Formats: sequence, C-alpha cells, structure tokens
Amino acid sequence: MQFETKQKVLFRHCDPAGIIFYPRYFEMVNDLVEAFFDEALSWPFEVLLKTAGVPTVEIRLRFTAPSRHGDQLRLHLRVTRLGRSSMGLAFRATSDTNALRFEGESVLVHLDATGKPSPWPEAIRKKIEKELD
Repeated sequence: MQFETKQKVLFRHCDPAGIIFYPRYFEMVNDLVEAFFDEALSWPFEVLLKTAGVPTVEIRLRFTAPSRHGDQLRLHLRVTRLGRSSMGLAFRATSDTNALRFEGESVLVHLDATGKPSPWPEAIRKKIEKELD
C-alpha cells in the first residue's frame, strides 16, 4: 500500500531564485511521516510522544528535478520493512505532471519512554503490517 499527501511549494520553502531549498524537502518528509502515523496508523505524534518516540535513524533522498514556488507536489510513502522495533520507509515526490522531484528511504526506530528501542505495540504492528508492500 501507499500513503499519499499533497503539498504546495510555498514561499517559505524557496530560496531567492524561487526554487525549493533542499532541506525543506526533509521537513516535508517529516510532515508526511507524521501524517502517516496520524491518518494510517491512528497514532498521532501528540499521543505517541507522551510515552514513546520514533526518531529517524537513517535517511537518504535523491533530488531528481527542481521544484518551484507554486508547484503542487504529491508526496508518497510506502512501508518497505518492519522489524522488531524498526521500520523502513520509501518516499517519493511527484509534480502535478507526474515528474519525479525526489525519492529516498529512511529507517525509524520505536523507543520507549526511557529512550531504549522497544517492540512496536501489537495494535500498531498489525496496522503497519497492513501497509507493507
């Protein structure tokens, strides 16, 4: 399965030339992950972070074409792997003409309240398993 959101490239995302400043893509990916936890897993960060954490321990993006102020992007997320306490994700962004703008992958780790890697809660694990390719 694939989770998807839309993002308009705003003024705040761009450099003076009107092209997206690449660190903003990482913010968009984080927003996508947060939306995935909220909408697909029904575990919004404002609830999750009271007793746990899911930091990104690895992330890689490949930028394939520039995005400009006003572009409409579709951000796609797929779960690629589920471990005991980790999860692999794949990302890509496409324009309104389906042109690829970036693609990449990351690994999240579920931490307990003490900051130690911890198994995914069983109810969440079942929801993540439904999202696997």
